[in-house]
Amino acid sequence: MPAQPKQARPEEAAKGRGLTRRRFLLGGVLAGGALLVGWGVQPPRQRLHTAHPLAVADDVVALNGWIAIASDGTVSVVVPRSEMGQGVHTALPMLVAEELDLPLDRVRIVQAPIDKIFANLTVLRENLPFHPDDAGSTRQGAQWLMAKLGRELGIMFTGGSTSVKDAWIPMREAGAVARAMLLKAAAEQWRVPVARLRTEDGFVLDAAGRRLGYGALAAEAARVGAGIEAGDVRLKEPRDFRLIGKSLARLDSRAKVDGSARFGIDARVPGMLYAAVKTAPMVGVVLTDYERTAASMPGVLKLVQTPGLGDENSGIGAGVAVLATSWWQARQALEALRVTWVGVDTERLSSETVFEGFARALDGESGFVYHESGTQDVAGVALTVSAEYRAPFLAHAAMEPINCTAQVVDGKVRLWASTQVPSVAVDVAARTAGVDRDDVAIEVMLLGGGFGRRLEVDMVAQAVAVAMAADGKPVQLIWTREQDIQNDVYRPAALARFRAHLDAQGNILAWDNKSASGAIGHQYFPRNLGLPGVGPDKTTAEGEYDMQYAIANQRIAHVIVDSKVPLGYWRSVGHSHNAFFKEGFLDEVAHAAKRDGVEFRRALLKEHPRALAVLNAAVARAGQPQAGRAHGVALHRSFGSTVAQVAEVSVKGTTIRVHRVVCAIDCGLVVNPNIVAQQVESGVLFGLSAALHGEITIKEGRVEQSNFGDYPVLRMNEAPHVETIIMPSAEHPEGVGEPAVPPIAPAVASAVFKLTGQRLRSLPLRLA
Repeated sequence: MPAQPKQARPEEAAKGRGLTRRRFLLGGVLAGGALLVGWGVQPPRQRLHTAHPLAVADDVVALNGWIAIASDGTVSVVVPRSEMGQGVHTALPMLVAEELDLPLDRVRIVQAPIDKIFANLTVLRENLPFHPDDAGSTRQGAQWLMAKLGRELGIMFTGGSTSVKDAWIPMREAGAVARAMLLKAAAEQWRVPVARLRTEDGFVLDAAGRRLGYGALAAEAARVGAGIEAGDVRLKEPRDFRLIGKSLARLDSRAKVDGSARFGIDARVPGMLYAAVKTAPMVGVVLTDYERTAASMPGVLKLVQTPGLGDENSGIGAGVAVLATSWWQARQALEALRVTWVGVDTERLSSETVFEGFARALDGESGFVYHESGTQDVAGVALTVSAEYRAPFLAHAAMEPINCTAQVVDGKVRLWASTQVPSVAVDVAARTAGVDRDDVAIEVMLLGGGFGRRLEVDMVAQAVAVAMAADGKPVQLIWTREQDIQNDVYRPAALARFRAHLDAQGNILAWDNKSASGAIGHQYFPRNLGLPGVGPDKTTAEGEYDMQYAIANQRIAHVIVDSKVPLGYWRSVGHSHNAFFKEGFLDEVAHAAKRDGVEFRRALLKEHPRALAVLNAAVARAGQPQAGRAHGVALHRSFGSTVAQVAEVSVKGTTIRVHRVVCAIDCGLVVNPNIVAQQVESGVLFGLSAALHGEITIKEGRVEQSNFGDYPVLRMNEAPHVETIIMPSAEHPEGVGEPAVPPIAPAVASAVFKLTGQRLRSLPLRLA
């Protein structure tokens, strides 16, 4: 693990956050400040044309890197993001179809090849620790620089609720450019000015009633329109949209209903063998040896050592795999396999020692200050409120088990993988097999849930290592549920302390918040990208330092405590627990001030009318709770979107039951309201599952949970009715996949306090 970064001293923080942030931007993120002279002033590279022409059939013509048209008028749209249930296989083609004036049912989805134009620039740009209210040139310049870096790195990344945000301009430009090329081809064929022509439903039409289908024009369009670029065309204004903003049916629904949809675990390749793998039973142990007797069991072909990411014999992925003719034979042999591991002083590691370490860090370190305004030394203090909150490690527990299929033959590697990072999967496969990345081909399958777990590529390294020993035959590697839960990369545990000073009228004079946890970036970047894991990590304090409430005097800091437990991105990342901390404490402050929680928030949102409108919409729709129930309210901004939730809750004994959740979201301009509603419902249920049940505990270096029996997820009979309110907006689209997750835990906790008087400050929510 990289060393703990030097924490900012209070006197350094008081000098202003600009210098601290510049040091972070150019030192931490940009690989230690290594920037080629002149590189930063060059314009960003284009995102219209791929480095190599798209691979197309004989009757198909590619007009740019995103669009190809067949002679029958079917339009292939390249989708650069992985479909894991969030609807990108519908929302992203809608962007192209809108500008191309094409019915959505004429679209054929093509998964993007590995190419830098498909990189996710937004996810890097938004990983900078600026406060949302900062709008200066420093922020703009840093975001521009990060977009350039993202384009150069070329990381194809599905996560951070950025798919539509990142594709909003390039995919619309691709459609608009293709439309301009088709218009130009028709104009030359008919010998009329382009201005006299229009497009509609996949045809070019003129005033005389003539029309030509896109399929008939595609070849000529590619010839005459090759010089047209994105800057030569104008995108539609929202008032002219015909598709965007409509609740169109998802393109992947039929295949998922009739069973023809192919997920990673559905890969079937002729001659395929199977592998099961045994990985570390304890955190931090090192593989030293394994016995070979299991190799003589029925169906077993070989035993293969798999490499760990970051270290050959330790780290995630390190272990021993059994290669067999069926997965069950491999699994049975694995049960008999005896592996020798050597501990690295982790037998004393436990959840208790982790939180003890957090407490010591908060006691002894000032932390990195993410946001500071005014002073904590305020006059007129009538009341001080303080509290400590905590959240546990969490597993991802996606429904589709961890798997990857690989084939290595004649110096070439083929992958069939359900991954959120295909470019990273290709890189790790190339390193594992010792080949060039151009010698690796990948078929990105549908994902049966990602939630951040499939941002990791340990399963890819394992599958390739086994395939290298399979004499050219393809190998499908599958984990058990127990392995998935006990060998995950976990959502960090965290501890947070708050203090608020109030005046005699109950107004907040000063707000102080310091938290401690491990840093995901300190592990993820070295482990998967080969980049340094140093400096502050925005995800540790997001949701705390960037709140929308107008409090004049704030100080929000975080202390990184190096984690021996593997950490990874989990749906909504730091917001998932920091929203619970921040909103829970705000409820405590409102109660201490003898103020209603909703009215208290309204007073603090006067400078943010959009957020206030979201809160008002949710509260108005929720109305009054039924008898014997209470309403809890929470408001949180994450991934550019603001969400307010009202949870209707009852308590029977020690059982907390959530009956109804009203969720209002302002996510900017909406591409497909149906998909937004689906993602809101999904986020509420995912967050509620963690709020009521989610907890990974460590004892003597081992994860205690192993399956859904002791790591339960929300059952159907526990699922509340979810009502979604989508706020109208013409602003740039913002994130949707994750923002509904964070507010549900504090909303439920607020309602529980009203019903029982118990203030729950730890997750999962449990009544005494």
